[in-house]
Amino acid sequence: MVLNVAETRRMYVGPINKNGMGHQMNIKTAVGAALLGIFWSSSMAFAFDTASKAPFGQTRETFAREFGKTLPPVGFVQFCVSNPDDCKGKGGKTFKLAMSPERWNLIYQVNAYVNGKIAPISDQDLYGEPERWAYPTDAGDCEDYLLLKKRSLQELGFPPEALLITVVLDEKNEGHAVLTVTTDGGDFILDNRRNDVLRWSDTDYTFLKRQSHNDPVQWVALVKQPSSNSGFVSGGTKH
Repeated sequence: MVLNVAETRRMYVGPINKNGMGHQMNIKTAVGAALLGIFWSSSMAFAFDTASKAPFGQTRETFAREFGKTLPPVGFVQFCVSNPDDCKGKGGKTFKLAMSPERWNLIYQVNAYVNGKIAPISDQDLYGEPERWAYPTDAGDCEDYLLLKKRSLQELGFPPEALLITVVLDEKNEGHAVLTVTTDGGDFILDNRRNDVLRWSDTDYTFLKRQSHNDPVQWVALVKQPSSNSGFVSGGTKH
């Protein structure tokens, strides 16, 4: 599913119902603006709470720490071969996106809409392959969801260098992929498993690696890597 800017704005500028489908509304009305302001303020407030502990022994921090270069996932490398234009750096330097009620609303709407639009299915069941990254039409696994979210947000004017593909381990210690939006209020996660947009340290995930801000084909580790096992985060993900 490829959306142009007009279609994307029409779909996402409005509330999302329980089925993930949006409808139009005028967010410039007094009521809409007030609700957006309250929602954004409450959602962003926890970005500044760094006192408690996150799962897996990680310190609960506003921004994820980076520990140098690492290998990208194999599926990402193959995706870039098939979609080279989507893996080119744009030269932008907006590494921490300045948030506003409208931007926060769009992030939330895109996450919920794509989650409701795309049905979860493994690459093995869909393609007969253990790992394939692709833009979904009506079904896909975790990385397909995030690819569509990243493209949609870019079409809405979000800088690609602040939209980072990220690989994590979930509660079952299985590979999973999410989209990180790096903002001036913290790093926030768009996940196909939930419509809420959480700060990275409020999830139940262990964060392994993500795209570099400076170059989308380069990846950086989010955990300290043993020097003898630099490829430990190069495997696949599950939906």
